[in-house]
Amino acid sequence: MNASCSLWQDNSLSVKHFSFAKFSEVTEQCFLLFTLILLMFLASLTGNALIALAIWTNPVLYTPMYFFLANLSVLEIGYTCSVIPKMLQSLVSEARGISREGCATQMFFFTLFAISECCLLAAMAFDRYTAICSPLHYATRMSRGVCSQLAVVSWGVGCIVGLGQTNYIFSLNFCGPCEIDHFFCDLPPILALACGDTSHNEVAVFVVAILCISSPFLLIIASYGRILAAVLIMPSPEGRRKALSTCSSHLLVVTLFYGSGSVTYLRPKASHSPGTDKLLALFYTVVTSMLNPIIYSLRNKEVKAALWRTLGRKNVLTRG
Repeated sequence: MNASCSLWQDNSLSVKHFSFAKFSEVTEQCFLLFTLILLMFLASLTGNALIALAIWTNPVLYTPMYFFLANLSVLEIGYTCSVIPKMLQSLVSEARGISREGCATQMFFFTLFAISECCLLAAMAFDRYTAICSPLHYATRMSRGVCSQLAVVSWGVGCIVGLGQTNYIFSLNFCGPCEIDHFFCDLPPILALACGDTSHNEVAVFVVAILCISSPFLLIIASYGRILAAVLIMPSPEGRRKALSTCSSHLLVVTLFYGSGSVTYLRPKASHSPGTDKLLALFYTVVTSMLNPIIYSLRNKEVKAALWRTLGRKNVLTRG
């Protein structure tokens, strides 16, 4: 690999191209993983696109909760599209290389969508808290303008963090080796290839992870703590059941997303291993994105009804 790296350095000291490590020397294993990831990728795209379309084409779902859900679906589409196509190519092709600029672009978009999702999940928790704990003020506190501002802030924070982290990491020199022992240009495996002392960069990645992963998560925990306290004092069992049912889907999505993300980015560097990191990456880039639309559609009667109406409308248009 080092010989190839020297050819890729373009007469400079810094590597200009990287290559993703081969998953396995056994072709059948690579093809099996390719098939599984492709099927989950297509299921994720289809499910998230249908949910976004159903919400935007059914006025009955023009509420804050579904506005955030539509944004979440768009984020999931961008999140998976930023990494999965290249991952699939690397699994079944010898063309596993990626330029420095291409790697930086992939890292930026992946970080943008991931951090935006962290913030959006916190906004969704605040929406549920306001609906259950302050129902009389819900219409004013979660007006269309407030919801739009929360969504813009979520996307804006993701963009700022993505630009900052990507620029900070790719300002380093990469002297070789240039094989990325991962499926995509994630922060830890790229930092591992940089020359010299990268401790400051590792601290920066950890601090951003604390601020952008842990802080929204603590807001979510605080919101659901208040929700639980409010639900426990409700006199009606039916009211308690209805209140909890509106939160269950969101809680499950939060658990899947934050669980895998926290294990990946907040655990000590000494406990990282390429094999474990790859499995976690597959989970939080492919599996969670595929499960989210299933969770929201199966556990929500309004979304299911809207999906059926949307699909029925498409069938009528096709026949016409």
